Amino acid sequence: MKVKKQSANEALLQELGNKITNIRLNKNLTQIKASAQAGVSKRTLERLESGSSIQLVSFLRILNALELLEALTTILPESSTSPMAQIQLKYPQRRRASKTGKKGTSKLPWTWRDEP
Repeated sequence: MKVKKQSANEALLQELGNKITNIRLNKNLTQIKASAQAGVSKRTLERLESGSSIQLVSFLRILNALELLEALTTILPESSTSPMAQIQLKYPQRRRASKTGKKGTSKLPWTWRDEP
């Protein structure tokens, strides 16, 4: 997907909508049939295809109806450590990211804004 100068999110939504439309048409499905198979309203599918945002669960249902759900696994990387390896190492699974930088390492001393 190539993103141009317009808002990156808008461009990606538009590109995604175009691809979903093309896939649906290649499967010879109308919006009514595809939305019924996905369990979403026709309007939800229309919004996705037009480049508007929709709820994630609706997006997943549409991908499933178009037999594209497994394609998501190609963009989501596997965990670097398998669950079994973490059990063997007896380390808890990471739940938070580490803070960046160290406390109190400012190069300049603290001053009031009105001091020269």
